[in-house]
Amino acid sequence: MSVRFDVAAHPGALAYRLLAGLVVPRPIALVTTVDAAGRPNAAPFSFFNVLGTEPPIAGFAPADRDDGTPKDTTANLLATRECVIHLCDEPLAARMVECARGLPPGESEIARAGLTTRAAERVRPPILAECPVALECRFLDHRRYGENHLFVVEILLAHVRDGLADPATWKVDPAYAPVGRMHSPDGYVRTTDRFRLEFPRD
Repeated sequence: MSVRFDVAAHPGALAYRLLAGLVVPRPIALVTTVDAAGRPNAAPFSFFNVLGTEPPIAGFAPADRDDGTPKDTTANLLATRECVIHLCDEPLAARMVECARGLPPGESEIARAGLTTRAAERVRPPILAECPVALECRFLDHRRYGENHLFVVEILLAHVRDGLADPATWKVDPAYAPVGRMHSPDGYVRTTDRFRLEFPRD
């Protein structure tokens, strides 16, 4: 037996409540952008993932604000066409969530969350120095589906905390444990409880 939910007939809040709770855990992108004046913004998005490697691409989908206006990340990325995607571990989780606070445009979530920045190498948005992973990205594509803005970006450069990835083999240490998103509005998950299954080989 199963219960049917007509998701297509109920877009918006109900669909979000169901889908954001069912499709879990999801990685969380803490995205920095800058506006046309160079002012930085940081915001987390859990409708996010890497999508391919030739070229290396990622996608994330910010929804509009409740009043129908685009969020700062959307406006900034459309204007300046660059971003840095960060992954956060558990010691940074509370500060990552603080960056979700709805502040007026131009007011810094970064300072409010107690994060520090350093310059990126190939893009204008800053790197959040405390994050274990920062992916410098440039805009590739934008599609709008209702209130969803789907961005596809090319990953240009990855900054990885010392000890998390082998510079010779590019293999990531299994101890790397970013937090993930569970049910809305306040569900998160640790990624330290794991198991292995042998990959099928012909």
